[in-house]
Amino acid sequence: MEQIICQNLAIGYDGKVLLQDINFSVKEGDYLCIIGENGSGKSTLMRTLLNLQQPIHGKITFGAGVKSDEIGYLPQQTVIQKDFPASVREIVLSGCQNRVGMRPFYNRSEKKRACEMMEKLQITNLENRCYRELSGGQQQRVLLARALCATKKILLLDEPVSGLDPKVTDEMYRLIEKINCEDKITIIMISHDMKAAMNYASHILHIGEEVFYGTRQEYESDVTV
Repeated sequence: MEQIICQNLAIGYDGKVLLQDINFSVKEGDYLCIIGENGSGKSTLMRTLLNLQQPIHGKITFGAGVKSDEIGYLPQQTVIQKDFPASVREIVLSGCQNRVGMRPFYNRSEKKRACEMMEKLQITNLENRCYRELSGGQQQRVLLARALCATKKILLLDEPVSGLDPKVTDEMYRLIEKINCEDKITIIMISHDMKAAMNYASHILHIGEEVFYGTRQEYESDVTV
């Protein structure tokens, strides 16, 4: 069942088109890698999917009961964000904010969800630690747990292994694969790592002067022609 459908999409800023003629759909359980050169519009596309900015023209349709505020998101971290003075537990819990509404507190169900996600990401032992004292790999696990608190359907990841060493990078990729395969959560991930895209993705969206969308196998055939 299709969760996201993009039709004749054009994206950019201040009315200036950065990328156009984007057509693709994402089904439940897909693992889509978005690849392309720096400045090609990958992060802009992701922000548009998240409704953080509007498309210049075209249409994004959400299906299969998906709402735009029920998508988990792990953005690229800034230096300021890495120095955020909050506990791990507080940051993970904040992923439930889309359910809280006007309530000034988190309920039992939301606190349970946060505990489950910390256990899944193996960071329960860090819950009282200050986020800014953690290693880069630990911080990414915290942010992934936070994103999972926001969704049970779709997870959007913008360069989730940027700046991590090879061992931690491999661990992160395996965690994401496990979330996709075992929890049946759809993954949409921006990546510069072609090897990882070929190893893990079910589908590839390559954006640039030309746009390619298809299965990993179709992409492999296309680039070898």
